[in-house]
Amino acid sequence: MGESMSIQIPMQAKGAWNKDTIISMNTLKKGQVFRAQTITELQRRQGTSEERRGRAGNAASNELSSMPGQMSVPPLVRPISKGQKVVLPLTGSASLVDVRLGWNRTDSRCDVDVSVFLLGENGKVIGDDWFVFYGQTKSPDGSTVFEMDGVQDREVIRLDLDRLNTAVKKIVFVLTINEAFEKKLHFGMLKDAYIRILNHKDQNELVSFSMTDYYTNVISMMIGELYLHNGSWKFHGIGNGVAKDLAGLCGLYGVQVG
Repeated sequence: MGESMSIQIPMQAKGAWNKDTIISMNTLKKGQVFRAQTITELQRRQGTSEERRGRAGNAASNELSSMPGQMSVPPLVRPISKGQKVVLPLTGSASLVDVRLGWNRTDSRCDVDVSVFLLGENGKVIGDDWFVFYGQTKSPDGSTVFEMDGVQDREVIRLDLDRLNTAVKKIVFVLTINEAFEKKLHFGMLKDAYIRILNHKDQNELVSFSMTDYYTNVISMMIGELYLHNGSWKFHGIGNGVAKDLAGLCGLYGVQVG
């Protein structure tokens, strides 16, 4: 992965956060890095995941955040089981896909965020900035971008596999409960979590996975992953997790923690 570098959140503005400063820091400028152990502080300053989506100005997200923590689960057309691995039917324009995720909660204190780790052959990120989350919403190659156009889903990630850096061999999608340690929260307080991958052009579903196990000793869940196998992209429905927060996941996947 080359020489590791220190990671810092880009504190571009002094004083309280507002809409303009939040949007301006969403994509890091070339050469900027962030410090993983300050992620918790960034979460507190920016508010809940639903508030962050609302501040980005998306009407659908604002409507969702006004609901009492519940959403309607969309029909899952091509579901697979936990542990199952299938080839993603990427033909024609299907290399541009939407990865859509959603969940419900039984405890209103649970604030869930989505993170994406782009990994090389060694199972680690190919560089410290190849970690996409609410504070860094675009990968360096522009292939992986958090979008604010979700209507049925809580989060939407646009993924262009044609633009993906060739060093990336696996893409892991993770759900994390914010401040889980401090508030004694866990995945036993969630339900209806799913991931579905759609052809961006026609919005036809290529594959989907709905979680079946909600562990009380887990605060971050690897819900699914895409990985390259014999020249084809496959999807793996994982549905397992770890007792690590977002900063802990950074260390797990090789993001250098200063």
